[in-house]
Amino acid sequence: MADADPADFRCGTVALVGRPNVGKSTLLNALLGWHLSIAGPKPQTTRHRILGILTRPQGQILFVDTPGIHRSSGRALNRQLNRAARQAIAEADVAVQIVEAGRWTGEDTQVWNALDAQRPRLIAINKIDAIKEKALLLPFIERIGTERAPDAVLLVSARRRDGLDALVDALLARLPVAPPVYGEDELTDRSERFVAGELVREQLMLRLGQELPYAATVEVSDFLEEAERAVIHATIWVERESQKAIVIGSGAAQLKAIGSAARAAMHKAFGRRIHLQLVVRVRANWADDEAALKRFGYVD
Repeated sequence: MADADPADFRCGTVALVGRPNVGKSTLLNALLGWHLSIAGPKPQTTRHRILGILTRPQGQILFVDTPGIHRSSGRALNRQLNRAARQAIAEADVAVQIVEAGRWTGEDTQVWNALDAQRPRLIAINKIDAIKEKALLLPFIERIGTERAPDAVLLVSARRRDGLDALVDALLARLPVAPPVYGEDELTDRSERFVAGELVREQLMLRLGQELPYAATVEVSDFLEEAERAVIHATIWVERESQKAIVIGSGAAQLKAIGSAARAAMHKAFGRRIHLQLVVRVRANWADDEAALKRFGYVD
């Protein structure tokens, strides 16, 4: 950051918010150029507030990826996810609501109403690559500008990395003048241990999203550094014996496939060899158990 003027340097937090499945995590990963926040086709893939650090000569943006705000609050886990998202909004200097190109739902309205009108509120219309005729977006953009009056509306494609520079510039312009909080090479405040557990859970969501959408979580019990490799032991927790059988699969084939894919993702993320050992255990109704939620890191 030698070419930055300390008097003009900006730093602050930006909450990435939105209903489930609008691409918040994919957008964060695209902005960072690193696979930090897991993404998948099922709602509520993101279960934690995850900090992603983007440093530019002009400033440092502390992105907070949040669980999707949703109406369902029947289980303790769902309520905690909504609380985590709302807390991130309350603490952020700027909020960016991610919406899907051409689609505004009641849940989008719920998210918008949760934003602090006293702080900058931007709307990023994601998945614009899915709209072949961009002129069709104009009425949608105009309606958002008229009905919501955000500080800015930006068009992005997280998948194709389009529009990201314009989004970053718009955010930096609205952050307070302040020195950086983290080093310019840091990408997150989360540990490799945390990321390892998330990468295992990502494979669970991708491979078993239909059979096991929300009943599984992952706990890393050991993360040991050895010569040129990391040795990781993790437990996949489910709520019923029948779910355990699904995760393991016939002849343990499913568990082996999950482990192999997660190991490859960790190798890419951490830059060294990985020895990963997975076990599957049952804890009945863990998603409604406050003690379990605290143990698994969903409650601070």
